[in-house]
Amino acid sequence: MSMLGEFREFALKGNVMDLAVGVIIGAAFGKIVDSLVGDIIMPVVGRIFGNLDFSNYFIPLSGQTATTLAEARRAGAVLAYGSFLSVALNFIILAFIIFMMVRAMNRLRKRAPEEAKIASEEVVLLREIRDGLKR
Repeated sequence: MSMLGEFREFALKGNVMDLAVGVIIGAAFGKIVDSLVGDIIMPVVGRIFGNLDFSNYFIPLSGQTATTLAEARRAGAVLAYGSFLSVALNFIILAFIIFMMVRAMNRLRKRAPEEAKIASEEVVLLREIRDGLKR
């Protein structure tokens, strides 16, 4: 089999295609969570803590006296811990959502074996034939 044929066989396997779809959906989902955190949750958290804007929390490392993170970055190195707080909160929310999805999937999987116990008439008949042949 040629290398191109092997690659086509590999690329068209179900697992590879499922992974590709998962990565694309995951990237889109990540953008949604970024917007949720940046546009909805962080402003509310900032308002609760006295109109604080976490994105402008930084420590200048070059002695600059800028008031915003963008100005400080143009002037030199900064330790942007506010951006880190936003990304960390984003991760916590995303991890919680994924946990809830996995939890729901696990519940569905537990129900599936119970439904599988109900055998079709054909399976019952085949089992009876098998057991009869063993005697």
